Amino acid sequence: QVQLVESGGGLVQPGGFLRLSCAASGSIVSINAMGWYRQAPGKQRELVAVITSGGSTNYADSVKGRFTISRDNAKNTVYLQMNSLKPEDTAVYYCNADPPSVGGPWGQGTQVTVSS
Repeated sequence: QVQLVESGGGLVQPGGFLRLSCAASGSIVSINAMGWYRQAPGKQRELVAVITSGGSTNYADSVKGRFTISRDNAKNTVYLQMNSLKPEDTAVYYCNADPPSVGGPWGQGTQVTVSS
């Protein structure tokens, strides 16, 4: 298992952008799929973006065309570039493997708030 630390969240106006980072305490090379999840108040955690070790990506319909996931195995880091942010993107964002059972315990996440 790896420990995961998310960063890069903050308060941004609608239409703005943020870049989230997820640093793993160990190697993520052996983890095929890494993902970014989010949990809005009163809602279940949802998977919004996934990237495989081969670089294939998949996105939830709600973020497709606006978010881009990437990974740097040499740095054991996964990124999420978020553009054209909307108020409905407000949530705590987490990273983990997909499925989470092959990753590590959930980190504290990073808060993203989209508001004018």
